[in-house]
Amino acid sequence: MLTLLLIIIYISFISLGLPDAILGSAWPMIHQDLNVSISYAGLVTMIISCGTIISSFFSEKFIRKFGTGKVTTFSVFLTAIGLLGIYFSPSFIWICLLGIPLGLGAGAVDSALNNFVALHYKAKHMNWLHCFWGIGATTGPFLMSIYLLKENGWRLGYATIGIIQAILVICLFISLPLWKRFDINTNDEVSNNDIIKISTLLKLPGAKPALISFFCYCAVELTTGLWVSSYLVISNGLSAKTAAKWVSLYYLGITIGRFLAGFISIKLNNKQMIKIGQVTCIIGGILLIITYSSNIQLIGLITIGLGCAPIYPAMLHETPNRFGKELSQGIMGIQMATAYIGSTFMPPLFGVLSQVVGFKILPYFLLILMILMLISTEKVNKICKNSNNK
Repeated sequence: MLTLLLIIIYISFISLGLPDAILGSAWPMIHQDLNVSISYAGLVTMIISCGTIISSFFSEKFIRKFGTGKVTTFSVFLTAIGLLGIYFSPSFIWICLLGIPLGLGAGAVDSALNNFVALHYKAKHMNWLHCFWGIGATTGPFLMSIYLLKENGWRLGYATIGIIQAILVICLFISLPLWKRFDINTNDEVSNNDIIKISTLLKLPGAKPALISFFCYCAVELTTGLWVSSYLVISNGLSAKTAAKWVSLYYLGITIGRFLAGFISIKLNNKQMIKIGQVTCIIGGILLIITYSSNIQLIGLITIGLGCAPIYPAMLHETPNRFGKELSQGIMGIQMATAYIGSTFMPPLFGVLSQVVGFKILPYFLLILMILMLISTEKVNKICKNSNNK
C-alpha cells in the first residue's frame, strides 16, 4: 500500500516540477504575442510566489480538515486549471489572474506531500522525491521548446502540461481511499487535532533558527541559479553560451546529487547530510571567488550544486524529529512558506545590490547566506537536542 502511494507521490513531484520553469522558456514569445514589456514576467512570478507562500502558511488547516489526499488532489486540480486557462488567455491580465491558482496549488501540494513523506518514509525517499522534481523541472522547458516554433506554440505547451496535470488529478482522485487510511492512522497518533496557531508554532524551541535555515537555503539556490551566469559573463569575461552551459551543470549537480544522496542517507542521518551539504556549499562558494582560473570556478559552481542537493530534503525529513509528528504539518507549512519568501525576494535583492556594488560581490553574498544557514542549523540542532533531553 505504501509502495503504491510512493509511486503516486513520485509522479506527483514530477508533475509539480513541470510548470516551474516553463514561464521563462515561453516568455520571449508570450510578451510579443500579448504586446507587453519583457519585464512583466517578474510580475507574474511574484503573483505565483505570493500564492505559494499563502497556501503554504495555511496548508495545515486544510490538511487536518480534509486529509492529505484530498488537499493534494484539489491542489493539482488548481494548477491544471491555471495551466489550461493560460492556453485561452486573451491578454496579460488573464495570465496574472491564472497565476493565482497556480501559486495556491503549488504551495499546498508541496507542503502536504513533503510532510507525508517525512512522516511515513525514510530519508532516501525524500532525496529521490526532490530528484524527481528536478526531472519535472528539466522536462517542462524541453516540452515547451517542442512547441515554440509553431504558431501559438506557447499556448500549446501550456495546454500539454495542463493536460498532464489533469490526468494526474484523475489518478489522485482514484487513489483517495489509500490516502484516507493513512490520514486516519496519522490522526490516531495526534493527541490534539485542533489547529495550532502560527504564533504558537513560532514559539516552539528551535522554530525560528529552523526557518532562517530554510530561508537561507532557498536564497542560495535561487540566487545562484539566477545570477551566476551574469556574474561569469560580466566579472570574468565568459561567453554567454559558456556561462549558460555552466548553469545547467549547476542544476545537473543538484539533481544527480539528490539521487546519490538517497543512497548515502541509508548510512548517514539527516543532521550529518545537512552539515556535509552546507560545508560543501561553503567550499564551492570559496572556489567561486578565485577568478584567475575558470576551471576552478566551474568546479566551485558544481560543488555548490552538489552541496545544495541533500540540504533541503534532509531538513524537510528532519522536521518530525525536531518538532514531533503532531506538530510537523504546521511547522512544515511555515518552513515551506519561509523558503518561498527566500527564493522570491533574495534574488531580486541581489539584483538591486549588484547595480550599486557590481556583480563581483555575488560569491561573498552567497557565502554570507551559507554561513548563516550553517550557524542556524547548528543552533536548531542544539536547541532541539536539549529540549528532547528534558
